[in-house]
Amino acid sequence: MNSPRAEGTELVRNSSLYKEFLAEREEILRHKWIESEKAGRDIGFERALLDWIMRHRSAWREQRSRLAYAGR
Repeated sequence: MNSPRAEGTELVRNSSLYKEFLAEREEILRHKWIESEKAGRDIGFERALLDWIMRHRSAWREQRSRLAYAGR
C-alpha cells in the first residue's frame, strides 16, 4: 500500500499540467543552450526564461495546442 504522500506525488507526475510544465522547461533549457552557444558563455536560466517567454512562448503554446487538438 502506498502512503498518501506517494500517491499524491504520483498524481502530480501523471497530471497534464505537470507534463506541460516539463515540456515548457525542456524548451527553455534548449533555448538557454542555443543562446549560450551564440553568446560564447552561459547566459543563465533567468535570462533564457525571460527571452524565451517574450520571443517564443506564444507560438510554442499555439503549436502544442494545435497538435493536441489534431490528436483527438
